Formats: sequence, structure tokens, C-alpha cells
Amino acid sequence: MTTRLFGRTTTRCRPDSVVNRRAFIGTLAGGLLVAPLTTEAQQAGKVWRIGMLWFGSSLEDPPTRVRFDAFQQGLREQGYMEGRNVAFELRYARGKYELFSDLAAELVRLKVDIIVTPGNTPATLAAKRATSTIPIVFMAAGDPVALGFVASLARPGGNITGVSSRVGPEIVGKQLELLKEAVPKLSRVAVLRNPTNPDTRVFIREIEVAARSLKVQLHIVEARGPDDFEGAFAAMTKERASAILVQADVVFLFNVRQLVALAAKNRLPAMYGLREQVEAGGLMAYAPNVAEMSRRASTYAGKISKARSLLIFRWSSRRSSSSSST
Repeated sequence: MTTRLFGRTTTRCRPDSVVNRRAFIGTLAGGLLVAPLTTEAQQAGKVWRIGMLWFGSSLEDPPTRVRFDAFQQGLREQGYMEGRNVAFELRYARGKYELFSDLAAELVRLKVDIIVTPGNTPATLAAKRATSTIPIVFMAAGDPVALGFVASLARPGGNITGVSSRVGPEIVGKQLELLKEAVPKLSRVAVLRNPTNPDTRVFIREIEVAARSLKVQLHIVEARGPDDFEGAFAAMTKERASAILVQADVVFLFNVRQLVALAAKNRLPAMYGLREQVEAGGLMAYAPNVAEMSRRASTYAGKISKARSLLIFRWSSRRSSSSSST
């Protein structure tokens, strides 16, 4: 799994301070084996029904398609193929966190074998509230202990497993560090957060630690959805922020083009929390590879179907290298 900074040039930054398409690549490894989960043994001829809770409206949403395709690839590598021994029950929240509770309850009523929550903490929380018996696999939880998914990484207990995208303060710290490198004499950074995202508390705590170390002043701005974006950027301008750091949040991902346009309009270099946001026109991002995390999560669905141990896999950076091209 790789962690990369993807970048574009901007008129706000000096040409000598930002390298076009500069990539910082971290070699990530890790893995903590935890307590086993008792399940029925794999049955010959059984079709496993996997319920999935998506934030978007359909598989045609690019973020959804990337994650679903990677998840399916991982299943195929284990011998599970849709139409043969796997069937999917896909449910969509249509951009509304509040719908996840009803959608999770519906999957429980359908008696699916596994519930998968693709990179979405509110979906995982909804699934956790809906069932304590159906195995739940999250694709990219922030901090599964702090969020209450598991008791601990060593002894998680319960029915939840998956891939944790939180690798500690080094991720947000590196985001802020790279933003400071890109913007000479950076002293004030606006941080765009979604207060309805349960990951926000940990995110803010870690970025405040990084800001003190880098001697950067933060201005926290909130946005629950696209209707709040204009006001959020007005607040950033009023506070004379020199750059913006955007929380890795599904609302910001699905509305990234509006954020990119507003950042350009207000001449604010922006660091994003997800790679896809750069592919949509954003300046730069330093983030885990979501496709690889989705593929990795599929291995846990396969292990559950084969009555193996329930695992939690946490990415942790071991060494990093950098490459650049213009």
C-alpha cells in the first residue's frame, strides 16, 4: 500500500517551491492479528450475500466505482465471483448520513452474511448499532478504538473488523508540512472540517499537534455540506488564511469540484485528504491508496466466509521515499 502526495501548480505559490506532479511515496506495512470470530464453516455451493452501505447514489459515482471494483478484485483473487458464489445487496445514502441507520437495519432484516462499509465512519456506526451478530467489515476507518468499533486493537471483541486508515499524527502532520513547503512563509492555515463526521475530533487533535510543531496558526472552519462552502471560504478570507487543509471526508470528496473552484477563486493553495480530489483538479493530497485498502478489506470478507480469524489491519508507515517529475 502506498501513501502519496499528488500535486499541481498554482499561481499562489512560487515556481521554485512546488514541483508539478511531485509524488511522495511511503512504503506501508502492518497488521495486528486479533481475536477469532466464530462463524459457520464455508458451505459447498453457498452463495454469500454481502450488504454494502454507500454514501453516494449509484455505482456510477466515481469514488464508489473505484472502491467497489477494488473490493470485487480482491474477492475474485480468493475465488469469490458475483453470480457464482457471491451476491451483493447495495444500499445508497444519496449523500445523507442520516439514512444509514435505516439502510443498515434493512440489511439486517435481509439476513445478509456480511455487511461492508466502504470508507465511511457513519455507515460503520450505523451497522454496529443495527447488529451485534452479523460480521461487519470496514474499508477505511479512522481510529477504530476511539470510534468505539472495537475495544482495542489487541483484543477487539465483537463482530467488527477491517482496515484502519489512521496511521497516527504523521499523516496530517505530513500534510501540513508539505503545505508549508509549497507556500513560502506560511503562517495561517484554514482547516476545513465536517463536524458531523465522527473522525473529526481525532483529526483536529492531531493537526493541532502538528501545527504547534511547525509553528503554524490554524483557523478551523466548518461545513456540513455544499451549501456551507461559500460561507466557509468567506470566513477563511476574513481570517487572512494563506492556504487550506481539507479533512478527508466523504462529503468533501463528492463535492470536490465546488471546493476546487472556490479554492482557485480565493487563491488558496489546498491540501486534500484523498487522492481522488487531486484527480478532480485539486492542488495536492497526501493520503492512503483507497483502492488498495478496499482490496485488502475484501480479504477479511473472504476469511469470514471460510471461518478464519477476524482481523484488524492498520496501515503504519515504515519508510518513505520521494520522486518528482515536471
